[in-house]
Amino acid sequence: MKDIMINVNNLNYKVENTEILKDINFNIYKGDFVGIIGPNGAGKSTLIKILLNEIEDYEGDIKISGKIGYVAQHDEFERDFPIKAYEIVLLGMYKKRGIFKRYKKEDYEKVKKLMKILEIDYLYDRKVGKLSGGEYQRLALARALASEPSILILDEPEAGVDKQGQNLFYSLLKKLNNEKNITIIMVSHDLSMVFKETTKIMCLNKNLHCHKDTKEMTAEELKKIYSEDLELLVHVDESVKVVDRND
Repeated sequence: MKDIMINVNNLNYKVENTEILKDINFNIYKGDFVGIIGPNGAGKSTLIKILLNEIEDYEGDIKISGKIGYVAQHDEFERDFPIKAYEIVLLGMYKKRGIFKRYKKEDYEKVKKLMKILEIDYLYDRKVGKLSGGEYQRLALARALASEPSILILDEPEAGVDKQGQNLFYSLLKKLNNEKNITIIMVSHDLSMVFKETTKIMCLNKNLHCHKDTKEMTAEELKKIYSEDLELLVHVDESVKVVDRND
């Protein structure tokens, strides 16, 4: 039996009289690669904020085993600030070293190793303002990994990244999941990529409508939470391909 990394019981969250999340229950296990999907306003970002302890006035019980690394959709760091790529990765270690303490030689070696694994070692001395969207997203991933998390949470990592950059980013996530056994939770609107890359699907729209193996997901279940803007096709390999008519 795999270890439970995240256990959520009877989670409810309201803003004034508006229900944002209602009766949410789930377990996420060691080594899962979970895609959280749902329409805009479904409560996905709120759920992530609760797991990150950024929202505390919820009802219910949450247990998390392990350290969380986080990659935001819109990074809070100013891209025009005169800082180099390796310094961004070092920021992932500040809780370990402290902001005002000097980094050690082993920290710089770790940064080089992480950047090489994520295929951005050529960016080591480059200023962050010179990076493409895909390069910066991998840099943000390196920073999250610098804290040595056992759980990695990503909020729409494909935003602002071209298709080639997205494919490389997802292949790196899959490598981390398969080889390092890092548990990954990813919120995404790119449904076709979610069905291609993840092992588990969580369908959220205020309630948790489903939580199952990705290959077991059906078009009918998706239709319950998505509007007519999505055309859903079930393929012979039993996976679900989603085509956005607006593309």
